[in-house]
Amino acid sequence: MEKRIINPWTWQDDRNYAQAVEVKKAQSTLYVSGQTAIDDNGVTSNADMRTQIIKTFENLEKVISLADFEVKNIVRLNVYTTDHPAFFENFDIWQSWITKHGIQQASNVIEVKTLYETLKVEMEATVVK
Repeated sequence: MEKRIINPWTWQDDRNYAQAVEVKKAQSTLYVSGQTAIDDNGVTSNADMRTQIIKTFENLEKVISLADFEVKNIVRLNVYTTDHPAFFENFDIWQSWITKHGIQQASNVIEVKTLYETLKVEMEATVVK
């Protein structure tokens, strides 16, 4: 698989995403449903935004690994949140996680009115190999 990052500017680098990602010669593509802060028993979290972001990343990693893909090969990562300001107050978690895995992905952060039960954040990913 070959990835090419397209960034006509440099300002997005501080926000840890790419304007576009081209993929050539992919063997397979994994489309990951929105992952949230739900535990192994299906219980939704009522914790704060920071805790929910951390758990969401844990769940995202679990699904990707179980599918025999690598987190570093995420090419699209979209975020849905019920509280845009709270998400960005905890943006350091996002930046650390993206940096830790060496990901360069296309992304959107979208504020929504509600998510399932008590959830504050949901992330969906596209991963290639």
